[in-house]
Amino acid sequence: MPDIVESIQTFNAGRDPERLLMKLAKMRANPFVFLRGTCHRFYDRLPKGELFGKAPSAWLCGDAHLENFGTYKGDNRLAYFDINDFDEGALAPVSWDLVRFLSSILLAGETIRATANESIVLCRKFIEGYADTLASGKACWVERETSQGLVRDLLLEIEQRRRVDFLDKRCASKGKQRSIRCDGKRALPVTLTQRGQVTQLIEEFARTQPDPEFFSVLDVARRIAGTGSLGVDRYAVLVQGKGSPDGNYLLDLKMAMPSEIARHSPFKQPVWKSEAQRVVAVQRRMQAVSMAFLNPLEWQHSSYILRALQPTEDRVALDGESVALDDIQRVIGTMGHVMASAHLRSSGRQGSAIADELIAFGEGRARWSDKLIEAAQACADDVNADWRAYCVAYDDGAFTGGNTAKGGKHPA
Repeated sequence: MPDIVESIQTFNAGRDPERLLMKLAKMRANPFVFLRGTCHRFYDRLPKGELFGKAPSAWLCGDAHLENFGTYKGDNRLAYFDINDFDEGALAPVSWDLVRFLSSILLAGETIRATANESIVLCRKFIEGYADTLASGKACWVERETSQGLVRDLLLEIEQRRRVDFLDKRCASKGKQRSIRCDGKRALPVTLTQRGQVTQLIEEFARTQPDPEFFSVLDVARRIAGTGSLGVDRYAVLVQGKGSPDGNYLLDLKMAMPSEIARHSPFKQPVWKSEAQRVVAVQRRMQAVSMAFLNPLEWQHSSYILRALQPTEDRVALDGESVALDDIQRVIGTMGHVMASAHLRSSGRQGSAIADELIAFGEGRARWSDKLIEAAQACADDVNADWRAYCVAYDDGAFTGGNTAKGGKHPA
């Protein structure tokens, strides 16, 4: 138990105390949420052996799990379904993304109402989709015309969403002036210092853009989103956009942190100008189309990722009470296609394997699929054990009111 307490306190040191307490409480919920909040521990204990040491190198999102896929508007304003978080992005064996994703399926069994045997079937469906796409050697993308089931429904929803409805949901309005609604669930107030710093950063970025007025800052709030990054410096920024009040845009500004997967990878990493440059570069090469407004920004020896604000509801809800297992299986197969496409799309870049090596790996699925599932089961067992120890420590007060909550220095 002291190990889990020290590990989590050390990893989360320096985060915004108010949002960090939210993260710690969320991690108490179930093993799947705990997995999302403890990426560092997952890679600390990654299985050894040929499958994880000699698999082809690839650019990975690094934090592959069921909720790291969703819909978004691209910079061409069309809607896509793809991997949507690259904070951990790095060069590593391709099997590392796979085993983390399979572990998330096994740990989410209770949420998706899947038995142990059904979870294994879901794992095989993901591997099938991944290996078939990899063996084809051709990256695909998922948009409305190439989607089906729950993914198609989500893409239709985002395409039909009116900006004014989204703004009304996230903002309060007084006349022609909007402000971000700080409801304690999606956003919290900022200090005057934080507001000034964020405004200055966006203004500096705006001066490099063709239409600086578009990025005129109207309001700033601390954003509550995610699990692993909760407590990291992150803001929702309301900008002028195409005009007030209904032409405004909401942007997401998040501090970029070092990659845990890069720290463990056996492959030499490129030298990046900043952590944000790494995240944005990996995201641009792995996604079919980049998210709107995606840019790395530098501020006072730290770096931030700017992009369009992506609502959490734009992810596929895999709640077994409301979604049939057959539909979940179809979505997970699509996620396999998407991950393979991302790996293929970034092949041959700065040390990653060429497409031919990835194709051969996909064609050799029979040699590694069972081993991969066995490794994922072992990883899931480790996470379950960690979560149980965490729950005991949390209930004993080791985190709430402890050094993690009180002793951190806010990154801003």
